[in-house]
Amino acid sequence: MAELVVLNLGKGDWHGGCPSVVAQLWRSDSFAPMQFTGSLPALPQLGMLYSHWRQLYTALYAYKGWRRSQTRTIEIDDDDITHISESEFHQICQDLHDCLNHWLTAPSFLPVERQLRTRINPTDDIRCIITAENRELLRLPWCQWQFLDDYPHAELALSLPDYSRLVKAPSSSAPHRAKILAILGDSRGINVDRDRQLLEQLPNTELHFLVEPDLETLNQQLWEPGWDMLFFAGHSSTGAHGQLQINPTDRLTLEQLRYGLRRAIAHGLKLAVFNSCDGLGLAWDLADLHIPQVIVMREPIPDRVAQDFLKHFLVAFSGGEPLYRAVRQARERLQGLESEFPCATWLPVICQNPAELPQTWQEWCGDTALEKPVSETPAPEKPAQPPSRLFPPKPSPPVPIWRYLTQTLLTSSITAALVIGMRSLSLLQPLELAAFDQLLRLRPTEPPDSRFLIVTIDEADIQSQDSAQRRGSLSDQALDQLLKTLEQHRAAVIGLDVYRDFSVRPNMSALAERLRQSDRLVAICKSSNPTSDPTGTAPPPETLPDQVGFSDFLEDADGILRRHLVFMTPDPDSPCTTPYAFNARLAFLYLQPLGITPEFTPDGNLQLGKTVFPRLIDPVGGYQTLDTRGSQLLLNYRSLSSPDAIAPQVSLTKILSGQVNPDAIRGRIVLIGVTAPGAGDYWLTPYGSGPNQRVPGVMLQAQMTSQLISAVLDHRPIITVWQGWQNGLWILAWAGVGGTLMAYERLSPWKRLASPLGQLMGGAVALAALTGLSLLLLVQGIWVPLVPAAIALVVTGSIIRYLKPNKV
Repeated sequence: MAELVVLNLGKGDWHGGCPSVVAQLWRSDSFAPMQFTGSLPALPQLGMLYSHWRQLYTALYAYKGWRRSQTRTIEIDDDDITHISESEFHQICQDLHDCLNHWLTAPSFLPVERQLRTRINPTDDIRCIITAENRELLRLPWCQWQFLDDYPHAELALSLPDYSRLVKAPSSSAPHRAKILAILGDSRGINVDRDRQLLEQLPNTELHFLVEPDLETLNQQLWEPGWDMLFFAGHSSTGAHGQLQINPTDRLTLEQLRYGLRRAIAHGLKLAVFNSCDGLGLAWDLADLHIPQVIVMREPIPDRVAQDFLKHFLVAFSGGEPLYRAVRQARERLQGLESEFPCATWLPVICQNPAELPQTWQEWCGDTALEKPVSETPAPEKPAQPPSRLFPPKPSPPVPIWRYLTQTLLTSSITAALVIGMRSLSLLQPLELAAFDQLLRLRPTEPPDSRFLIVTIDEADIQSQDSAQRRGSLSDQALDQLLKTLEQHRAAVIGLDVYRDFSVRPNMSALAERLRQSDRLVAICKSSNPTSDPTGTAPPPETLPDQVGFSDFLEDADGILRRHLVFMTPDPDSPCTTPYAFNARLAFLYLQPLGITPEFTPDGNLQLGKTVFPRLIDPVGGYQTLDTRGSQLLLNYRSLSSPDAIAPQVSLTKILSGQVNPDAIRGRIVLIGVTAPGAGDYWLTPYGSGPNQRVPGVMLQAQMTSQLISAVLDHRPIITVWQGWQNGLWILAWAGVGGTLMAYERLSPWKRLASPLGQLMGGAVALAALTGLSLLLLVQGIWVPLVPAAIALVVTGSIIRYLKPNKV
């Protein structure tokens, strides 16, 4: 359950300030709120900055050509739109951000924020609802509040001051699928089919589409019971009231649907999503009907931004994330588009009815977990101890050694069987993967791979390019000059780890020809995935099929990359249809002059020269449940201080300005990739899971390519695993070691070794030997079950230590 903060600004505005600010904190473990009061001073400059920001925002979107043809708005007056500098717009964004946070750090408001920070943990899920009578205050970009940066699981919502809960009609049956009414309105100039495709990818969903409906058809569907979500894609605007363009000829206000919407809310409508422009007016109209939640865009929004937000939100929400966290994740992932669409992360906003609780996707589908009540039955009293005897018992005769051995063998076998059973149920998988990560970090240090050179594109490199010509992170001019330089200095292979699903500009015909005819270039694309990325990303249109590799990574449940996908059967409907991974293409191209070409064994394993790469088959190693589609390998990272130390690195700016020695390029595999944090291409590895330990994707591509080439040319080990029966014998053997150590208490003539401290030291030595042997085998390329063997050792030893042989 998330913590709830309701921040009521009262009747204030930026001209007269907010003399009475009331913050209520509702803790998940309490039925009554805590309340704190403060005030905010007058700050007319904030209103002027916001008004100026809106004017520049509108002007910038018009100047860039996103008006009407690519934005989801009905109509905008172009009379006042003139040329605008992007630097001027970025400056007004920064000024508005600074002014808003300066206002919220006023001495009269600090007691409120201090109380909130004292009573809320940074790891808590937080729903923060801002309510005010002045609707212009609510239009401010509250998502820029510094409070959100310090609380990564918090998200803001807006609300009008008057709200209540609508009386709900009883449900006729338990839900089993989320029921969505999707309205696809006037689609002139925008692509609402993409919205439809994203909705159709949702799991466990009953979808009903209305394509450019009339008012009667729409109203009739609203009267049907059981809708969980109302979705609209098309053109909209906010005037005196919000307006929707439902077809090329008809636009309507929500007042014209008042009775149908009120019935839908009473019968379970929980969320309305307007993936269209300037939707706050629609949200305010729906607030009068007491709808639980609405997601809208606060300003005009480009078509691509709207589609990306919808994709990320649906994936997160249907995947189990709470509504607020799903919106924040989807909103922050838009930052990768802000180089092309400024302020994209400012646009999505939740409008919340504070009297309602947000539900999860699983609750929509009826998948709710009920907690079992704590039993109040008192524990039975222990039986009375028998009275002491008048005479001590006679000493027991000595137990034969064979009884000790029988007990040890029997206990070891039962314990090993139980541990193997737990392992087959995946109960030990998280521990085994964590132990595998630790062993990887303990390996002896290896040198970097001198066959590689990595050209990094950081934020400074991106900003140094001509902003008018740049699309994404790399302009056509910079790419053309970079490829020309690398080819002149005779790079062996060039890997372009930058998405370019758009054509070269018409005036760059030389670059287009270079992309088509290069015999050493490999580009990337991304395969579509029904859960994480239903659309995928196409390769550069100028490249040939043999020049393209897919960039898909295989994350485990904890987000860490431990596996390496070499090839797979492509989806014919995906924009990326290459069967080979990007790193595999690089390795093939590098090995080709040596006469080494890819072949496949009868078992379907990749073979390069005499080296065979055995693909993973479920179960394998510590993985007991694994999707082994395609050909996967365990990723054998080079043992370095960090995975990004795999090879020498040079910035794009330095290589374009001629500051790199040609010998650093000649004969090498040159990888080009974006390392700017805003690009979002950062991944977790076994070398650390902290925010500052994420590794750029281009470094991991180098790791994977190096693994293939090093196995072929340097005979570097490929990580493999034992068969099931071998793992079973290993676990049984270590269970026997633990039992034998504890049984030695009654057989040892040395009392110190038989003491509890001696046995504890013996167990510690055995665990150290197990860990050392497991590390030695991993260095040789064999991953053995360390955690199951350790559990069997400790449990068997503990049982033998507790039991006596005559109890068997």
